Amino acid sequence: MSLIEKINIDLKQAMLNKDKLKLESLRAIKASLILNQTSVSSQNTISKEDEIKILQKLVKQRRESANIYIKQERSELAKIEKVQADFISSYLPKQLTNQEIEALVSKVVIELNSHGLKDMGKVIAEVVKRSLGSADGKTISDIVKQKLSN
Repeated sequence: MSLIEKINIDLKQAMLNKDKLKLESLRAIKASLILNQTSVSSQNTISKEDEIKILQKLVKQRRESANIYIKQERSELAKIEKVQADFISSYLPKQLTNQEIEALVSKVVIELNSHGLKDMGKVIAEVVKRSLGSADGKTISDIVKQKLSN
């Protein structure tokens, strides 16, 4: 079952349950997927990688909005954004732990024979490619920077 089919099923269920937060989140996911599907490819298909990137972008947007609301002391709006971010992230693959990311980074550093921060971009790109949405880009960047600066 494709992600958009799963979203449609969950959307109907959220409508029946009158779950406003889930409904808003699902509509945002569906809108982003359809927008990407129709604008990027002429075949009206979307790859798994693109689905993951879209979901990650939606989660990141909501987490950033929540942080802004917290800074503005609007905790009720921040809570809504956090709940939506958590719900959307449930559609992402299981996230790797920091130890798993460190192991992957170490493996890539050895394979690419990387030395120093000048190779940071190559290493990050390869780790992101291999993790397939199972790791946050900022976490990967921080771990790569730490490994290459030693």
